[in-house]
Amino acid sequence: MLFMFPGQGSQKIGMGKDIYDAFQSAKDVFHEVDDAVSFKLSNLIFNGTEDEIKATQNAQPALMAVSIAFVKVLENEFGIDIAQKAKFFAGHSLGEYTALCANHVISLSDTAKILRIRGAAMANAYPTNGVMAAIIGLEADIIEQIVIECSSDKEIVQIANDNSVGQIVVSGHCNAVEKAMKKAYEANAKKVILLDVSGPFHSELMQNAIPEITDALRCIIFHTPVKPIISNVTGKAEINNFHTLLLEQITKRVRWRESILFAESNSISKCIEIGSGKVLIGLVKRISPQMELISVNSVESMENFAKAL
Repeated sequence: MLFMFPGQGSQKIGMGKDIYDAFQSAKDVFHEVDDAVSFKLSNLIFNGTEDEIKATQNAQPALMAVSIAFVKVLENEFGIDIAQKAKFFAGHSLGEYTALCANHVISLSDTAKILRIRGAAMANAYPTNGVMAAIIGLEADIIEQIVIECSSDKEIVQIANDNSVGQIVVSGHCNAVEKAMKKAYEANAKKVILLDVSGPFHSELMQNAIPEITDALRCIIFHTPVKPIISNVTGKAEINNFHTLLLEQITKRVRWRESILFAESNSISKCIEIGSGKVLIGLVKRISPQMELISVNSVESMENFAKAL
């Protein structure tokens, strides 16, 4: 089994409220995260506004908290340690931190702290003149050529997320991204969408975020994972060097399609997404249609999953 954890974009107000209300161990997760980030993030998650939960510094630790609440309830209430059940873990961008936490590599408190810092650093790294756009319906090699043609010494655009077959996100300077969007249409892309995000994530324009995140990561103790984690940066299973990989992740592409193909090539036939939404389930469905897909994003779905194990 591959256990997967969602990234930014899966957040919504009220996520995780049902498990919070139903289980003390879930409450404990949210309260520990509140203490780690020094404010009532749980109240924002359950009662805040869409703008508040969308803010990168809030969305990142919030999504992690929801996923880990399910993980801890499975462990404490149902006796299921997913690290023992998994062959691999993976997470989309910030979800890789959640994967590390669920796999006993870094503590819950440390994960919350670093994601709060990471989110703020990324939001502030390039606050103007940077955007991201999703390109639907073109192969990766075509988009590789497009971003090369649209980049220059002064303005860049690069692939930020290789999400699935025919779904790629580009990131960079506004003008360069707009040129790439135009060329994508000319190359018969089915759809090109400018994304509502606060910066050009997973591009070289995120360099200013690295010093602050580097300092934060120095304070974190990394333990040996129980099971390998498929890295966003390499698209392959990793068991160490997470400090470096997490820093490289800031400016490099998320190799999600390659990660799922790696899992498939290593005999994975079942993927379980734990946390808010079903974004990763949708991506995997397009990458590996034969995969058995399970979403654990509510008390009911968690209980059904636990009974089926």
